[in-house]
Amino acid sequence: MNTLIAQMIQRTPVITDGAWGTQLQARGLEVGQCPDVWNLTHPERVEEVARAYVEAGSQIILTNTFGANRIRLAETGFANRVREINEEGVRISKRAAGTRALVFASMGPTGKMLVAGEVEPEEVAAAFAEQAEALKEGGANGIVVETMAELEEAQLAVRAAKATGLPVVACMVFDTGGRTMMGVAPEQAAISLAEAGADVIGSNCGSGIADFVPICRQLRAATTLPIWIKPNAGLPQMVEGQVQYRTTPQEFASYVPALIEAGANFLGGCCGTTPAHIAALRK
Repeated sequence: MNTLIAQMIQRTPVITDGAWGTQLQARGLEVGQCPDVWNLTHPERVEEVARAYVEAGSQIILTNTFGANRIRLAETGFANRVREINEEGVRISKRAAGTRALVFASMGPTGKMLVAGEVEPEEVAAAFAEQAEALKEGGANGIVVETMAELEEAQLAVRAAKATGLPVVACMVFDTGGRTMMGVAPEQAAISLAEAGADVIGSNCGSGIADFVPICRQLRAATTLPIWIKPNAGLPQMVEGQVQYRTTPQEFASYVPALIEAGANFLGGCCGTTPAHIAALRK
């Protein structure tokens, strides 16, 4: 087991952070606007999000680099600034973390489907390798490959992240009857991601926290590696033209005992969760 990960899980659960996208939107990010570019244009607001999670008790915070790979950034005209956006994303989170938390950098999907032939594996691998190296150069303590729906893409991202020498967390989305949208079960994902080199296996996004108890149990049954869990604050609902998540911090935190019993080592939140949700987890 990776030395840093082994040290962290001596006292579990380790509390991670919550949502970034919805928190940036609360600070003025418009729907459809590229969040990652805010590392360059609005670093102070990005740092506000990171700092709020540290204050809430996060022991690990992520970075505003979820979509900062070359393939995804090409859609916004910033593909030539991959390294700058990623390195700055890590620096922002590290300023907020200080000595109170570690920074695990976020790597999300490319937005293109390998199975549909929208992009070639070599192109995806190169994009992830470029991003992972920039995250390492920025000073990240680890890398989180997250919100992956396609197992092959997740494996490519894990291998690229692993090549940096940093600890790697690998998370899939199981939002289709407890499977990925491609029909991959948690057990199969756990085995495949471990073979790709992941140090921690997990799941994030997709659905509310109640659904993550059986997912966590299935992941634990398939691997001895630590388990990382970050559910949404329920399913999004449209209220007067605004997306809202209805699970309260108290309701969210009420699932902590069940998740620990199911085998979770790292707990945090995804879409719709706030610093208040993380504070409730920590409490």
